[in-house]
Amino acid sequence: MIKLGVREVRAKAARGPLAVAATALLTVTALVALPQSTAHAADTLGAAAAEKGRYFGAAVAANHLGETQYAATLNTEFNSVTPENEMKWDALEPSRGSFSFGNADRIVNHARGRGMAVRGHTLVWHSQLPGWVSGLGTADLRSAMNNHITQVMTHYRGQIHSWDVVNEAFQDGNSGARRSSPFQDRLGNGFIEEAFRTARTADPNAKLCYNDYNTDGVNAKSNAVYNLVRDFKSRGVPIDCVGFQSHFNSASPVPSDYRANLQRFADLGVDVQITELDIEGSGTTQATHYGNVVTACLAVSRCTGITVWGIPDKYSWRASGTPLLFDDNYTKKPAYHAVLSALGGSDGGGGDPGNPGASCTAVYSRAEVWGDRFNGRVTITAGNSAISNWSVNVTVTSPQKVSATWNGSPSWDGSGNVMTMRPSGNGSLAAGASTSFGFTVMTNGNTTPPSVGTCTAS
Repeated sequence: MIKLGVREVRAKAARGPLAVAATALLTVTALVALPQSTAHAADTLGAAAAEKGRYFGAAVAANHLGETQYAATLNTEFNSVTPENEMKWDALEPSRGSFSFGNADRIVNHARGRGMAVRGHTLVWHSQLPGWVSGLGTADLRSAMNNHITQVMTHYRGQIHSWDVVNEAFQDGNSGARRSSPFQDRLGNGFIEEAFRTARTADPNAKLCYNDYNTDGVNAKSNAVYNLVRDFKSRGVPIDCVGFQSHFNSASPVPSDYRANLQRFADLGVDVQITELDIEGSGTTQATHYGNVVTACLAVSRCTGITVWGIPDKYSWRASGTPLLFDDNYTKKPAYHAVLSALGGSDGGGGDPGNPGASCTAVYSRAEVWGDRFNGRVTITAGNSAISNWSVNVTVTSPQKVSATWNGSPSWDGSGNVMTMRPSGNGSLAAGASTSFGFTVMTNGNTTPPSVGTCTAS
């Protein structure tokens, strides 16, 4: 079924991780004395997804990060970000060989400074190209494409979990044909393979994804993408994941074979990611559709994460359809609660993300020490007013690794060295009250104490 025609006439408005490490406690030796605590369901989207071994992200616009409620909701609810427009070709390389990373860097730095993963979107796409690209001849276009991929991925090497290397290269409809674009028209069918091979060289550790829309169920377009991926896997062309944009509305609903379609791609040996989820509607109907999408992802072991395409409805590229999880005032919609429930979380009233007056401190102390590991403890203390949520980053020095945690819900950045800890039933603190969480660090020969960042409260 064909999606909204508006997709072709306007860009998505101003539009990890890593498979985020699961937060279930790892088994440790009897030497490590774990404090007893009562299991408590996560109360944010990111924390609940992390407990399922997945990420839950949002598309982010740099120009909204200065808005208190926007940034606070992002920081509280999500553990992955995708720049909406700031990594597209026209934003990063407006003139040939001249790169402008400022806005994209702002998003990446914001995310990584808070322990979030980052998806890169997108390297090669027919839309939002600066005019100079379309005017190039074949040899110049090939050189420009490979240089753009190399320069951008090198700039962000080690900071981006997954890249949408090529975006929307197939036509809608029943043909399964390639879309006309400068790349297709001048470089031919081989441009996708060339882009992926160039990307692998530029950042060997990033996951390389093909991303498209109207591929959510089995149809001619998804079959064409499936055949491409199967061919790449059979010939050793580097491809690690397939992104399903999943833009749904009443005319193009969640297909009945959504889960089966995700699974057949996963069976090819690639991860699948829901990369741009939004579902127009409201109330119970919208909530049900959102819950079904999350349930489908959780049923596919290689579905590593979900990204919603925006935070409040008012900033959506389809704002009139109210397609997101938060309304214009950042109030959680029924769809939010359906997603959290599907992830196994529970909304415990996790605080007002727009409360800038909440504060807390985080103090580290070393606890038990053994030859190859040590336990660390971080004490969280509320400031002069009560808080209902907190988060703090803990950074270990490579090759150290955190092997176990307790009394908190952690998520990690792409390097695995920065852990963002959020509450696990211990988020609400009276003024001046304290709680703590702990973790075990495998030293791997390095006994440097971890670095603990600023405590953020709401």
